[in-house]
Order: sequence, then structure tokens, then C-alpha cells
Amino acid sequence: MQFLFIWLSLILLGASFSARAAQTSAPATAPYVMPGAPSFDQSISLFRETFNSSNPTLALSEFRAIDGARDTPNLTRAASKINDNLYASTALERGTLKIKSMQITWLPVQGPEQKAAKAKALEYMSAILRAFTPALTPSQSQKKLQKLLSAGKNKRYYAETEGAVRYVVADNGEKGLTFAVEPIKLALSETPGGVN
Repeated sequence: MQFLFIWLSLILLGASFSARAAQTSAPATAPYVMPGAPSFDQSISLFRETFNSSNPTLALSEFRAIDGARDTPNLTRAASKINDNLYASTALERGTLKIKSMQITWLPVQGPEQKAAKAKALEYMSAILRAFTPALTPSQSQKKLQKLLSAGKNKRYYAETEGAVRYVVADNGEKGLTFAVEPIKLALSETPGGVN
């Protein structure tokens, strides 16, 4: 779990720098993706096309690769700026560009725009959740997201596994909120269920 904490800290730091830079930037490394970690069965371009078609009011712009001196040979990072306080980022399998992790990071704004900005961030997070758990209705994905965010409130990170998907929340209060979805390897039970 320590690798997850490091990853989430890097994501929030990278998003924080991005908000203040003219160009989108993000952390140079994704230490949470272990060698042999699985990927979702879709490339980033296919995901983006499907996501934008399913969510016409929540479009994702093209993801741009982020050069990182410490990236591994089998992993690349990419990010997409949604607006000044909302970013999507991803860890991709190098070569296939299949998604190993998809994150939405919201950097809180102060003032009267905060409520609308947070509502937009939650819409994107709910849509990302639904994109990787398509059996959920919009209402169910919003409830699931609220449950995850409540469980992760005021925690450096919170992870919950459901089937072959892990949901991760990193709530850093005024520094930002990240919601991530990533696949996990399913392992066979160590205890035999029945012997014939």
C-alpha cells in the first residue's frame, strides 16, 4: 500500500504544478504500477472516443504523453487538461497504450465558483467510474462515488476492490482530490472450494 500512497502524492503534486504552469505537466513516475500489473482491455484513444460518445457534455481532450526520465520501459504517462482546476491522467502500457490506471484530479477553487467546480469534478469522476463499471446506471455510479469519497474523506488514500477493479480516493483537502480506477489481477483462492 505504500506504493499507492507515493503514487497518489505524486499525482496530486503533478496536478498542483500543472495548474500553475502554462503547459500540462504531471509526475515523472508511476511507482504504483508494479511489473506485470494488468491493463484494461482498451487503448487510451479507444477509451477517449467511447467516453466522449457516451458523455457528450463531459468531453475529454486528447491525452498528451508526459516525458519522465524515471518512467519504466513498459510504462508511459499521459494527461488531459479539462479546465484550470480539473485534470485527467493515465498510466499506459508502453507500445499498446492500454490503460493501467485512469485518474481524475480536482484542485479546489475558492470563492463562489467552488460549488459548481466541485459538481463538475464529481460528474467526471462518476462518468469515469461508469466507464469502467458499465453495469452501473448514472444514479448508481453517483451513489457509489459518494460512498467512496465519504470513506476516503480526510485520508491520504483509500482503496476499495470490487471484482477485478480497484477504486482509489486521495483526499488532500485544499490541495486536491483524486479519484482513480485501475484493474487488478484476480488470484485463485488458496483454499480448494471442492475436491472431486
